[in-house]
Amino acid sequence: MSWFIEALKKYAVFSGRARRKEYWMFTLFVGIIYAVLLGIGIGAKVTAVLALAGIFYVAILLPALAVTVRRLHDTGRAGWWIFFGIVPIAGPITLLVFQCSDSQPGENKYGPNPKEAALVNA
Repeated sequence: MSWFIEALKKYAVFSGRARRKEYWMFTLFVGIIYAVLLGIGIGAKVTAVLALAGIFYVAILLPALAVTVRRLHDTGRAGWWIFFGIVPIAGPITLLVFQCSDSQPGENKYGPNPKEAALVNA
């Protein structure tokens, strides 16, 4: 949960790097919250909950873009690669591979490696 909160604190920070753990934990919690809201809304046939799910989706869009761009930075790629996801079939698969890739070791042009910084601080 702390990784989700940490990503929300940096909701509009498109610079720097994000570890795989930060990205995937954020994605996991967003998916769970969204699925619960949709499940309650559809199961209870309450349009207010469905509207709340839509509002949540819009509210989480900017933090999701920011953490994705920071994750791309961590692999040594520019944030503009996020637009490659628009390309049918190949785009989302390529972005998935990038998101699953390990961090670029050491410091890159986007900043120090957050994984190595966590090991030093531990």
